[in-house]
Amino acid sequence: MGRNSGCNDDVAGIGSGKDCVCEVVRAIADAQDNVLDQQCDVSCSRSIQDLVSPVRGNGLDTVPFILYDKKGKPFKGFGAEVDANGGPARFDCFNSFIFRVTEVDDDCCAVLELLVFDNDDTTCGDPCEQLDNEKVDDLERTGICITVDLNCFCAITCLPAVSVL
Repeated sequence: MGRNSGCNDDVAGIGSGKDCVCEVVRAIADAQDNVLDQQCDVSCSRSIQDLVSPVRGNGLDTVPFILYDKKGKPFKGFGAEVDANGGPARFDCFNSFIFRVTEVDDDCCAVLELLVFDNDDTTCGDPCEQLDNEKVDDLERTGICITVDLNCFCAITCLPAVSVL
């Protein structure tokens, strides 16, 4: 990350490096941890913790997430499968704001699988419209994967860990 203008303020010896915002936020998090062990009810850390919890009987296998581009807009992925049920083969198109990671390489290129709700034909305009009032158990894998450069995104929202396998 390049140094931003306005990043020259040195807060308690923090912020003198090129990642000043990251350093300050990290220092805040460390200080908060020293005062009180606070965990967000819904966060990437919590979802990952729930997924790898020592209680292996929980059946959770996926941390679904939503990505945001550098302008703060939610990223919607598109893909299609061939549906050959009872007639000529046709494309069946899917789109979703919700993903499951399948792999990430050393260059931050990731293969993401689109996740959808089994009763949804369309995703609407934003992630909340896609998620609102849906049953967690209805979230399912599409088998449709896209490859993305993770460096093109500036934010991620993790949803609570779920079972989709």
